[in-house]
Amino acid sequence: MKKIKNESQLLQHAIKLGSAYAIKREYSGFDANTSAKDKQECIYRLLVQDKLISALAKDQENNVNIRHKLVLWISKHLPADHSLLK
Repeated sequence: MKKIKNESQLLQHAIKLGSAYAIKREYSGFDANTSAKDKQECIYRLLVQDKLISALAKDQENNVNIRHKLVLWISKHLPADHSLLK
């Protein structure tokens, strides 16, 4: 798996936009006690369900691969001149 520049900032951005997307899809939202891992997995599963990203193989579904998949998703949806992609 190739390391992506600004991966942690891109992941934070993906969680923010993924949470907003989930709320638009009438998900009740995340409370203050929801862990980052649970947020990432929830957003990942929602994006897979809506066919916005392809699913990982069952044996590959772990926190590292889910994070990487979310980073790839957000990096493809940001404008090419976005500061996080430079």
